[in-house]
Amino acid sequence: MAVWLGFILLVVLMLALDLGVFNRRSHVISTREALRWTSLWVSVSLLFSVFVFFAYDRAWFGIGEEVGHPSRGIDAALTFLTGYIVELSLSMDNIFVIAVIFSYFGIPKQYQHRVLFWGILGAVIFRGLFIAAGAYLVAHFDWVLYVFGAILLWTAYKMLKSNSDEEIHPDDNILLRFFRKFLPVTKQMRGDHFFVKRNNRIVAMTPMFVALIVVETTDVMFAFDSIPAIFAITSDPFLVFTSNIFAILGLRSMYFVLASLLDKFEYLKYSLAAILAFVGIKMVALHPLHIKLEQWVSLTLIVTLLAAGIIASLLKERADKRKEEKKSDEHSPKTTEVM
Repeated sequence: MAVWLGFILLVVLMLALDLGVFNRRSHVISTREALRWTSLWVSVSLLFSVFVFFAYDRAWFGIGEEVGHPSRGIDAALTFLTGYIVELSLSMDNIFVIAVIFSYFGIPKQYQHRVLFWGILGAVIFRGLFIAAGAYLVAHFDWVLYVFGAILLWTAYKMLKSNSDEEIHPDDNILLRFFRKFLPVTKQMRGDHFFVKRNNRIVAMTPMFVALIVVETTDVMFAFDSIPAIFAITSDPFLVFTSNIFAILGLRSMYFVLASLLDKFEYLKYSLAAILAFVGIKMVALHPLHIKLEQWVSLTLIVTLLAAGIIASLLKERADKRKEEKKSDEHSPKTTEVM
């Protein structure tokens, strides 16, 4: 219990420093600043994997003593890193959707961090609840793993079949339509405020709060794919929760780095689909046969699949750019020198 409380206090402290100290004033997050924050979150996550190694290796606070949980430090650390990378890679689709939501509701760049902060805070709470429910089901009903595996395989199939040109309509959000029955939405932004108050009474919600509702519910939908994925890697609730939360915490800064670049990663969805299919097959096919892959094998394969999609996308973009340059050279008027 102590290790759980310690981790939750760590998360609360980092979030408090983020909004209350470093980002107290609304401002546009530059790419350089976002890269610094991304590096910080990744570094903290890697440092935490070191803590995981020693905590499990030496059974601090009785951690790792449950049957079926990693007992060796190296196994626990690799499991944490595998889960972290899986959750981080699956979050990339979420980044694209968040960018569409901000554009749709016209959220100024200087206020986007505030929406993401509260959105991430809500995501931490909801994912904690989902993970607790998933851990209970996995511990008491072994067949749930097959359901999770089937969900992942179906999600991989949908990802391959999805059209990147499909439009997203945030206005169709069910929860948003529910809120609009009780409160009107202002046409203009009211600074960084979520609500308009008169006589200490909320009379309207701003586009900021509307965007927050859609971001929050979108993350809940993505959680239905990502939570089963982490349970394919481990059933240890502490490793499931910590790897998931660290990935979510890093999502905010990653958004400001990748939002404008994601459209260049044309083949990334194939990598994500392959990762989902891999963890789904582990659940549906390998689990009943009692075939257990070493964590370093899973980690290596997942990183390779992710890197392959990114590299292939960059090479494709470079090749397309060369073709365009060649076409423009062919159609440009040729000049002849006169002596």
